Amino acid sequence: MDAQSRGRADEIDPADQWVLNPRTGNYELRLDRSAAQQQPSVAAPRRPSSARPGAPAAPKAPSPAVPSPRRGDGPPGRRGGRPRKGGGGGGRRKKILVVTGGTLAFLLVGGSVGGYLYYDHLNNNLKVTDVGDAGTGGFKKDQPINILVIGTDKRSGAGNEGYGDAESVGHADTTILFHVAKDRSNATALSIPRDLITNIPACPTKQPDGTTKTIPGEKGTRFNISLGQEGRDPGCTMRTVKEITGVAIDHFMMVDFNAVKVLSTAVGGVPVCLAKAVDDKDSKLKLDAGEHRLQGEQALAFVRTRHSFGNHGDLDRIKTQQQFLGSMMREMKSKETLTSPKKFFSLAEAATKSLNVDSGIGSIDKLTNLAGELKDMDLKNITFTTLPVLDNPAEPEGKKATVVVDQRLADPLLKMIQGDVSLTEVEKKEQAAKDAADAEAKSKADALLQGNRAPAGDVRVDIYNGGGPGGSASTTLGWLQNSKGVNKASNRGNAPAKVDTTQLEYAPNQADQARALADMMGLPATALKMGSADAAPKTPMKLTLGADYKGAGVSLTAPQKAPEDIQRVEADKAVCAK
Repeated sequence: MDAQSRGRADEIDPADQWVLNPRTGNYELRLDRSAAQQQPSVAAPRRPSSARPGAPAAPKAPSPAVPSPRRGDGPPGRRGGRPRKGGGGGGRRKKILVVTGGTLAFLLVGGSVGGYLYYDHLNNNLKVTDVGDAGTGGFKKDQPINILVIGTDKRSGAGNEGYGDAESVGHADTTILFHVAKDRSNATALSIPRDLITNIPACPTKQPDGTTKTIPGEKGTRFNISLGQEGRDPGCTMRTVKEITGVAIDHFMMVDFNAVKVLSTAVGGVPVCLAKAVDDKDSKLKLDAGEHRLQGEQALAFVRTRHSFGNHGDLDRIKTQQQFLGSMMREMKSKETLTSPKKFFSLAEAATKSLNVDSGIGSIDKLTNLAGELKDMDLKNITFTTLPVLDNPAEPEGKKATVVVDQRLADPLLKMIQGDVSLTEVEKKEQAAKDAADAEAKSKADALLQGNRAPAGDVRVDIYNGGGPGGSASTTLGWLQNSKGVNKASNRGNAPAKVDTTQLEYAPNQADQARALADMMGLPATALKMGSADAAPKTPMKLTLGADYKGAGVSLTAPQKAPEDIQRVEADKAVCAK
């Protein structure tokens, strides 16, 4: 009988059979007898190659080996006692990789539920949703990665019915846009309040019979109904976040209530700090002031509570969730977790059973590729922040229940994310490497903006809308003509294809016009695309407004420093909830 179908004995946890190979840095399951002799505390005799799942057990060989896992406790990629297709007995003599040593089991947990990023897990545990073209469907190694982490308030999972609204299809209760820099040195985790008043765009969704149904959009409604209500899937939330932030989303990851409980338990508890004692009857959180290690029901109560900290509202709950998430990440990267096969094994099982992802990352291989992009990031370079908001002015005083975007603070923050500008000071060596890699491209881009500017009346440009709000080409034309004196501009309507970022295409002999227009519109040097041949006289340049375009006169150049008034905390900082 192999390691997949034997039971426990002598109170030895099956995860303890996985050993760290110091030569490779990988955790491995030793199934041959030679391994058992070398590692008597962690190896198990292999099953004869003729054995079949369900066949009588072979006589136990005399060996000091620890008994193998129970059915279902095997390594990621295998379930129960069944071998994978094509797996003969001889293949079981090979080392079986579970996790790469030193790879951070990186996960995001937030809200009354949370979101998780985890890898090296069981394919069959994953839930996969086809969201069509709501996301890019992938990511490139030389470009930023944008993952939407969604926590729903769906009451699935044992023991969660008692939280009320048991039949709810779930809302976008906790949503985090996780932006990973193109050089992978830093990341920004932007929380979006569930009570934000926004527009939800029309959303094509795949139906169980394979057809596609378009759910009509809604204007001026709460953000959290972008999921679940009217049959909306995570793709609808992805589309809504893109409209709010101007950031194209690559993938989504979604979990429900149960995930916080099982993952906090699997990691052995999450350390938290309370500045004051708490007794919240709604969330059932009751703790003394000071430090605690929370798991299971207590962990869920901590991230759900809205009446214990700050102003007893959702915005302060977001701060608590971010503190919990940062602590979870620190715990995951601690030596105690990285060197514990038992914790890794438990986390792999718990995480994959909790996770719903899009088809672009719906396999072990794809998640492993994504993990490889993130594994070396330092926690001090991961910043949690919240989309800046104001009380909804349409609601009467004393009855404020929703919020609206605070454009004064949100615009520069979102431009930093769109422009891939870090909110933290990246390590000097990482910054130096980035500067070296970008030096040539930056020099060329900056050179484009050096030199003379043509008078506004000499600037000729055709304007196309390639991803901006409806009517952007028309409003931009009016603004250029009436406010800037650019009288030789034309509105050409929609561009042939959508683009993520605004682009100005021009010929070498139009460089002075390009500089003038870039100054007027606040275009970054990277938006300027110079052709190889001069243009004929009176030929216009081509301006294509992208998804990053927010309106006439709104600069697209990303600020290099975040506004002082935004809420933010780095993942390596331990903060007491108060």
